Parts: sequence; structure tokens; C-alpha cells
Amino acid sequence: MNVTLSIEDQLVARARKKAKALGKSLNQMIRDYLQTVAGGDDPGRSIAEFNRLSGQGHSRGWRFNRDEIHERP
Repeated sequence: MNVTLSIEDQLVARARKKAKALGKSLNQMIRDYLQTVAGGDDPGRSIAEFNRLSGQGHSRGWRFNRDEIHERP
């Protein structure tokens, strides 16, 4: 389905740059966003993907330090 939107030129230009940086077209980025908003994602698939990816990282001894994370230069 084709949909017509009214969007400011500057916003479209910024969105195109962002899409390009992500390796996507603006059309694909909008489709992905609408899919997320519409809740079309299958929760079972999301859980399976989370489980597949869980536990594959290694912190190499690094521990989370809240103060360091929020430290400002």
C-alpha cells in the first residue's frame, strides 16, 4: 500500500542520513518503525532470539560502575 505523508524537508533530509548510516532506505526505516509500533513482532521469536544471543559476551573482568557511566568530562 502506498501512503502519502506531509513531512518537513529538513526532517526528511535528516532521516535519510540516519537511514543511510544504518544501511537502509528511508522507506525501510519507516516500515520497520511501523512494524514495531503496530506490535507485529512475534514475542516467541523475540524470546528465542534473546536466548540465542544471551551468554555469548565476555566482560573480561569489567564490572558495571554507575558513577563511571554517568561521569561527565
